[in-house]
Amino acid sequence: MTETSRVHIIDDDDAMRGSLEFLLGSAAFATKAFERADHFLNALYTSEVGPDCVITDVRMPGIDGIELLRRLRGNGHEVPVIVMTGHGDLLVAIEAMKNGAFDFLEKPFSDDQLFSSVEVAVNHRRGSDVRDREREDLAAAIERLTARERQVLDWLIDGIPNVAIADDLGIALQTVEIFRANVMTKLGASSLSDVIRKAYVARGRRTAPRDAPRR
Repeated sequence: MTETSRVHIIDDDDAMRGSLEFLLGSAAFATKAFERADHFLNALYTSEVGPDCVITDVRMPGIDGIELLRRLRGNGHEVPVIVMTGHGDLLVAIEAMKNGAFDFLEKPFSDDQLFSSVEVAVNHRRGSDVRDREREDLAAAIERLTARERQVLDWLIDGIPNVAIADDLGIALQTVEIFRANVMTKLGASSLSDVIRKAYVARGRRTAPRDAPRR
């Protein structure tokens, strides 16, 4: 990066804010931390220079991470927002992506995951085609899925559990799990959360599939 990138952090947990500030500062990012989303919004609307990237927790008092996304997009702010979610909090991650999150990090995440996500977000903000290349690669990987694998993927990114998918398709639960494993392998995903992230990146989609099975 040729100039210092500005990353704003929003989290009501003092320890997490301090940890993120330390880590990003050690990687030469300029950071500013906020305990509450409304404090961040007040600073954003009164500052002439905004952040290149925002990292926010999803579960906070007052304005939570999802509502923050809605307000930013509703006011035309396109700053990339990375949302931190709890382990296994898949439906929240899906909701974040639907509302315009650039990426999400599932806790606990590694330093490398943090740096990678922030760097891609900052480069995207500055017009780099890094995300475009990632999208093309993932779109090609999805095209290599079988028709049934793509169908299962669509339902997974809408948060539909395996049991409901199996019931709707009239197949065994174990078969759905095999399809899901195939999807993860072909997309190079390390977890179901990673599948969700990659699917949204590939499709650039902010809405859920229309043909999801009954719940």
